[in-house]
Amino acid sequence: MTQAAEDFRARARLVPKGHTYDDFTPGRVFSHHWGRTITESESTTFTTLTLHFNPHYYNAEYARAHGHPGLVVNPLLVFTTVFGLSVEDLSEGGGPFLGVNELSFHSPVYPGDTLTARSLVLDRRLSDSMKDFGIVTWHTEGFNQADERVIDFKRTNLVRLRRVS
Repeated sequence: MTQAAEDFRARARLVPKGHTYDDFTPGRVFSHHWGRTITESESTTFTTLTLHFNPHYYNAEYARAHGHPGLVVNPLLVFTTVFGLSVEDLSEGGGPFLGVNELSFHSPVYPGDTLTARSLVLDRRLSDSMKDFGIVTWHTEGFNQADERVIDFKRTNLVRLRRVS
């Protein structure tokens, strides 16, 4: 190992990421930053790799014949993208994912659309079985660049309680 690598490791410090249970008070809203533009190539690749054979996702002529301006982005790519936008604020601190409920797709997403997301803390309670965790439920909404809601869902995670030192 080089001197520079050893020096870097000596200077490195652990920086906690994410929020803890105590940060998630019902009614709090998180506007997730960045946003993400979905490209045609990633939509087609996602569709192919996940074996979705709906021609709306890979046949532009078929999609136009059914009232779309061109290809439609695979809705599961929309879901995973919006979900992913929320991770830094909601679940990056660790804790098992417990599920998604009430998933609704409201409008099609097209290649070139930029998605953003926000989440509302709906509920929280201490876990009965895991003393260092609470259970938090959020309502997450995804929007396109015109601020039209394209997706929403509720998701629940176990979330660590803040450690008192």
